[in-house]
Amino acid sequence: MEGISREEGATAVKLARTVLQETIGNDNLPAVLMPDSFSEKRGVFVTLNRNGELRGCIGYPTPVLSLSEAIPGAALSAALEDPRFPPVRAEELPEISIEVTVLTPPVLVSLPPAERTEAVIVGKHGLIISGYKRTGLLLPQVPVEYHWDARTFLDQVCIKAGLPPGTWRRDDTELYTFEGQIFYEEEHT
Repeated sequence: MEGISREEGATAVKLARTVLQETIGNDNLPAVLMPDSFSEKRGVFVTLNRNGELRGCIGYPTPVLSLSEAIPGAALSAALEDPRFPPVRAEELPEISIEVTVLTPPVLVSLPPAERTEAVIVGKHGLIISGYKRTGLLLPQVPVEYHWDARTFLDQVCIKAGLPPGTWRRDDTELYTFEGQIFYEEEHT
């Protein structure tokens, strides 16, 4: 699966901004013209930051919706349904910056658990851990932001899933890697 262009990435961010401004800010904005590539099913996450701090992040890890459906859904969920934060209010929108990450499909890591650190490239891969009826996901940009090595990244995705650190070393857990194209909002109003 090929990535999307910078222009398409800018459209993705604009689409996320537009849906937030219209739904939360009650603004009436022109429709975003979407490229043909937005009809493809892709995994996508929308991250909201306010004054440099995380304000919401939700998405679709697997390609279940087209980008034209997934981006608005993820943007609204990140703003209104992230259980870590109260819903975004209209007066916050000028302080919110948007990041859209378009994902490749997850790939199962087939190495034995003891060798999983070798399969993880910090700065390239995002991770999904699955086991004990729990799943956790961390985007590729997270370990870079926190200066984690592969082992710490693996421990942190376990924690995100509500599992003890080191659960990634167990045979009864599955580990997936994926890549993401990250598009940042250049400016917003």
